[in-house]
Amino acid sequence: MVGKSVSHYQIIDKLGEGGMGIVYKAHDTKLDRIVALKFLPPHLTKSEQDKARFLQEAKAAAALNHTNVCTIHDIQVHEDQQFIVMEYVEGQTLKDKLHKGPLNIKDAVEYAIQIAEALKAAHSKGIVHRDIKSENIMVTETGQVKVMDFGLAKLRGSAQLTKTGTTIGTIAYMSPEQARGEKVDNRSDIWSAGVILYEMLTGQRPFQGDYEQAVVFSILNEEPKPLMGVRTGIPIDLEKIFTKMVKKNPEERHQSVKDLIVDLQSVMSKLESGTKKFSGSEVKRPVKRYRYVCLALLVAIIMVFIAQRFLFRRETDIIDSIAVLPLENLSDDPTQEYFVDGMTDALISELAQISALRVISHTSVMQYKEVRKPLPEIARELDVDALIEGTVLRSGNQIRITVQLLQADPEKHLWTDDYVRDLQDVIQMQKEVARSIAQEINVSVTQAEQARLTDVQALNPEAHEAYLKGRYHWHQRTEDGIMKAIEYFKQAI
Repeated sequence: MVGKSVSHYQIIDKLGEGGMGIVYKAHDTKLDRIVALKFLPPHLTKSEQDKARFLQEAKAAAALNHTNVCTIHDIQVHEDQQFIVMEYVEGQTLKDKLHKGPLNIKDAVEYAIQIAEALKAAHSKGIVHRDIKSENIMVTETGQVKVMDFGLAKLRGSAQLTKTGTTIGTIAYMSPEQARGEKVDNRSDIWSAGVILYEMLTGQRPFQGDYEQAVVFSILNEEPKPLMGVRTGIPIDLEKIFTKMVKKNPEERHQSVKDLIVDLQSVMSKLESGTKKFSGSEVKRPVKRYRYVCLALLVAIIMVFIAQRFLFRRETDIIDSIAVLPLENLSDDPTQEYFVDGMTDALISELAQISALRVISHTSVMQYKEVRKPLPEIARELDVDALIEGTVLRSGNQIRITVQLLQADPEKHLWTDDYVRDLQDVIQMQKEVARSIAQEINVSVTQAEQARLTDVQALNPEAHEAYLKGRYHWHQRTEDGIMKAIEYFKQAI
């Protein structure tokens, strides 16, 4: 096709090929502009019904006029083959961009906001994309996002799951309801956008498998590994947004893209407020004249750094006081707050067994539950060297806890990890987390304390549940709370 003319379009180059057709770069000789032509596979518009449906969908998509949507200019037929004339976007697909690895957190959130803005524009006109994936998203050199292929996904249909040529890449972005072949709405696009957000932040997909059925099983039955367990430095608010986007039940997700944008912009504001800004102009210097001087200065700077780092260890690098901030409930089930608070309480108790470490009490840290303050400010108020924050997700009898350790001054992320255990092994998990934290901060642990941190007794899950509920109500410090606590403690006994 390259070099040929189709109608008044001179084909210049082939841009790509996929399950939804072949895309060419072309010159529109009538309007003297560069466009992209997408030729659809014949089987997608074989019947008159398919052609009519395609025309209806394409007309609706062509009505979209938004800076983050790839504009459709025209729809034509060439030798019984339908093709779409689209805006030509200079850049690369997000899929190609991610071949180099994950994006930095701020860029990932910025792209997610732009993707959501495109979906918002489409959803406002009753258009659901149904096939949001990284290869359908273009990114220009200036960082502008363009979402492509609105109006095409309906042609694919749920039956394509079993047809030859369906790619795992497409299935990996499908919502549970879409994978089951059920009717989808705007919340399915939100799920797919969540998968892309995870991919941008980690370089991998949240739902994986060696073959298509395994991917579908993961989507329908498994919980993804938390972002904080894959990559350090992920804000907890961003973790919560992702978790909500990929809830199996559409009713538990963001109910509109507008709500999602508000949440993402909140995270972006915090990221920007924490970014150091520098100003200044570049000055050209005669490189040859100062080459040896610059080399000598560089060596001197390195020597000073080594001396400061290894010979004069600052007092702020020594961690002997710590606070466990209230862990956050990722289940979106308020009835699980007693369990999450219990995990916070237990982690505090485990760390408090280490005599060389000053640990802030449960009462003092709970005042920061759902309070958004800069971590260094919290550390100053509590007078500690380091903070622990994290999340808890309970699904049936399985518990997933993700924790990260942050040094307060200078602010520095030290360590993160996540743990998945059955409910009966929760005590073992708590002790394991405490041991890991003690190792990371190099605090002195006596043999007796080490023994207590490794000694795990058998757990009665029902008694443990009652005990945690009792502790939760006890900490309310009200007459009604204490009476309820007594009843739960009796159950535990």
